[in-house]
Amino acid sequence: MNALGQRLPAYSLFAAVIAAAGLPIYIYAPKYYADTYGVSLTALGALLFVLRLFDVVQDPVLGWISERLRAGKAFWVSMGAVFLAVSMWGLFAVDPLFNPIWWFGLTITGLFTAFSFLTINFYAQGVGKASQVQGGHVRLAAWRETGGLLGVCIAAVAPTILMGSTENPFAVFAGGFVVVVAVATLWMWPEWSGRTETEPTEIREIIADPLARRLLILALFNATPLAVSSTLFLFFVESRLGAVGWEGPLLVLFFLAAAISAPLWSKLAQRYGAKGTLLTAMALAILSFAYALTLSTGDEIQFAVICVLSGATIGADLTLLPAMFARRMSVVSPNGGQGFGLWSLVSKFTLAFAAVILLPILENAGFAAGQTDLPESALTTLTVLYAGVPCILKLVAVAILATTTLEE
Repeated sequence: MNALGQRLPAYSLFAAVIAAAGLPIYIYAPKYYADTYGVSLTALGALLFVLRLFDVVQDPVLGWISERLRAGKAFWVSMGAVFLAVSMWGLFAVDPLFNPIWWFGLTITGLFTAFSFLTINFYAQGVGKASQVQGGHVRLAAWRETGGLLGVCIAAVAPTILMGSTENPFAVFAGGFVVVVAVATLWMWPEWSGRTETEPTEIREIIADPLARRLLILALFNATPLAVSSTLFLFFVESRLGAVGWEGPLLVLFFLAAAISAPLWSKLAQRYGAKGTLLTAMALAILSFAYALTLSTGDEIQFAVICVLSGATIGADLTLLPAMFARRMSVVSPNGGQGFGLWSLVSKFTLAFAAVILLPILENAGFAAGQTDLPESALTTLTVLYAGVPCILKLVAVAILATTTLEE
């Protein structure tokens, strides 16, 4: 059966919607509220960290709920999509109804609660779906993550393209997002309705499994570099490179490279094995971050090359690691809800680390968003945080993966 018959394009579009509400919002929202409403980076970092602590409780609970939804799953997932759309609209299209930092906290909590619920159910759906797809978990992951990365690309570039043509480009982006959410939700409806559920799995059973536990630890160290670079990307381009106006194109270049590379990594993994393929991608990521340490003002072209190379490695990270974990969940937790509740928690914890640790360090070093006369010490700190920290974390991830025995 071809991809359309297996409804793989529906998975791509739904993944695009979820992804557009994830990483791009972490990239844009803090800077948007800092620039527009004067909210301090330290306050934003502290608030984002508190919200991630909330996820420590929330995501496992959402996984528990996901495993126990039966005939009503299609309805509840659709309600989650509505909540996602409304929260995005409130975050960017509505002027804060009270203190901007608290309005930011309220709307982004709603956004990421819906994001978590949809992500957990969507990835759990793939655990059972993979058995119906030729190529299994890796092929399904390629379609899913390619769609997700294209969603990230569109969400990353849309506000930049809209600037100058509208008074509030983020409001227009939020409006378009609402429409696409409706289309994607309707297209995925039969998948939720047609799923056969097995008995729920307890979270302790997943944590007790050595391979599942090791994959979660690997995901933590391997995803944190992306969280770090994403949090600091706009600041690095604007202040370290002095490339004002390049932010949108460079973001698109980064995520487009990831999207284009995802199917290629999938084919390599099917031929040579997921572990060796992912180790190769991780080594390339380390080289890319190391090169970024040498950049300074005016090095836009060199950084564009880094965006292509590092973006390609993200295509491997986002395709192969979830496929590895989903394969293990098909053995340990066939419903997948509890497992991907933990997976979602790990992914968002990396963003919390980046927000609560890096933004205050940057501000204490004398960095201020939008200023042109920053001290060299602040720019050096920015460079080390943006590129040096990810290098170290990736090396740890390589060590964990190299010593892990995986099912192929």
